[in-house]
Amino acid sequence: MRSIFVGIEYAGKSTLIDLLNQYYRHRRLPTHLDDHFTIPDATLSEASRATFVNLSDDIKERFQRMQVQYHVEVIKNYANTMISGWHIEEAVYAKFYGDNQDHSYYPNYNYRFNRLYESQVVEAKLPDVVLIHITADEATIVERMVTDPHPYQIIRKEDIAQLQAEFEAEIEQSLFTQKGRRVTLDTTGQSPQESLDDLLLLTEPLITPGELAIRMLPVPDGDYEIKYINGNRQLLTNRS
Repeated sequence: MRSIFVGIEYAGKSTLIDLLNQYYRHRRLPTHLDDHFTIPDATLSEASRATFVNLSDDIKERFQRMQVQYHVEVIKNYANTMISGWHIEEAVYAKFYGDNQDHSYYPNYNYRFNRLYESQVVEAKLPDVVLIHITADEATIVERMVTDPHPYQIIRKEDIAQLQAEFEAEIEQSLFTQKGRRVTLDTTGQSPQESLDDLLLLTEPLITPGELAIRMLPVPDGDYEIKYINGNRQLLTNRS
């Protein structure tokens, strides 16, 4: 499944991406994970994150535009892709916080490219692209902000309701929504594993028969190795 995770900060995108990545890897499937669109990129070193936050707006805009466009090809060329945010997050946060000089976002996001990015993916006629809107209620977002704060938090408590509405509006306009390639998952009151289970169920109608068959294969909970014995594929644990 080529999955594009979008939604407000603290909704649970990164947690679900990590769990889905583990799910695929445990089934010996290759993955391509890109959870680095939010400014500053959490995968950078601390020194690099501090530098990126203080770059000029035009450099930020150009860098973000280039990586948004680059990931069109990532979606097209890698199976089991997990991308967080992409152009939808960029449109929401740049619009909402771009004019605030004390914020990490920039004001000059080129919005007219949004449908262009999506059309390039749609025109590739991929069978398994899914736009996944991860959401949670306002109280849950606030609780997560308090209990597990991000070092470079994007959102502000007083903006949560309006940001949620902005994300919903952007997602409604997406070509993936119009093509029926969108699901919505509310993580309120759920454990990470429960949210992953819901995600797998919600996306089941949108995946390929090949992935559905792989999901149905029983696999051991722990580590295992694959062997062929008399031509039969077997999954062997240390106890086998």
